[in-house]
Amino acid sequence: MAKESLLDKARKIINEVDAEMRELFVKRMQAAEMVAEYKKERGLAIFDGAREDEVIKKNSQGVDDPTVREYYVNFLRNNMAVSRAYQSRLMEGMKVAYSGTEGAFAHIAAEKLYPTAKKVAYGSFKEAYASVESGECDVAVLPVENSYNGEVGQVTDLMFSGSLYVNGMFDLPVTQDLLGIKGAKPEDIKTVVSHPQALGQCARYISERGFATREFENTALAAKHVAEMKDISVGAIASEECAELFGLEIIDHDINESKSNTTRFAIFSRVANKRVSKEAGVHSILLFTVRNEAGALAKAIEVIGSHGFNMRSLRSRPMKELLWQYYFYVEAEGNVQTENGGSMMEELGEYCDRLKFVGTYIKF
Repeated sequence: MAKESLLDKARKIINEVDAEMRELFVKRMQAAEMVAEYKKERGLAIFDGAREDEVIKKNSQGVDDPTVREYYVNFLRNNMAVSRAYQSRLMEGMKVAYSGTEGAFAHIAAEKLYPTAKKVAYGSFKEAYASVESGECDVAVLPVENSYNGEVGQVTDLMFSGSLYVNGMFDLPVTQDLLGIKGAKPEDIKTVVSHPQALGQCARYISERGFATREFENTALAAKHVAEMKDISVGAIASEECAELFGLEIIDHDINESKSNTTRFAIFSRVANKRVSKEAGVHSILLFTVRNEAGALAKAIEVIGSHGFNMRSLRSRPMKELLWQYYFYVEAEGNVQTENGGSMMEELGEYCDRLKFVGTYIKF
């Protein structure tokens, strides 16, 4: 029998300590719930600097090694930051990130999904996504696909490169309106501004009227820009909510080409949802690259089907760091977080260089 190495011994100790710390962490968070309830009832602030300094000073004195004590202080501060974030969630509700500003379709989706939560606007999909990775927000609501204009590639790329999981999908019917300043008439408009997706959804309408176009980060910012410019010749393509929010008039209603125009929004969080029923309507998302071998993609697809997962979507996306290399997005019916799903993932590994499970969800 091989002698246990020093590394093996160290790893064994770490595993034992981590198991103990897990139990203690749950116990600590349960105590944090009690603290949150006490503070909420009394209107106290979540952050109590004097109390935290007192705890750090008292507890760190029990660590003899001065170097280790420095890291223990950091450990305590991180624990307290996690506790504060949890208390904030309990006391103030969830923080929901979205890209855009109030009135944007992402904001409307977030309102419908989390009506009592605090909505936090970010300037880009990447910033909203990163806010959840860092713990600044609890979830992010981001668009992944439009029924008329296709996928939102930037968000798909974040799925591939980021660490978050998709735990829900929400379909938002989208009606695009032409908005202008008070008194503007259809014949006054010469230029329309909006998000590229919205411009694409209304391409025929724009072309028939000979409008010039300008792209904006999102529809709500476009509407805000029109309101601030006060130029009768410039209109925004945005929602009815934006007209009300920014004091604009609806010049023309429902101008998008497809009258069944719908945008799918994904709900991203830091932890995968494992409490998913086995009922119909469960979907899973996988991302992968295939090996540079003849028929590798076909074999990967065959593996997915052979395990009973019906693919509803298969798309390719270029990899930014490798010229003419692609990764694949698969959305399939069924729960990958099962014994059968695990077998499928193991078999897929034979044909994939990179394989990533992004989430299992039921549509809201």
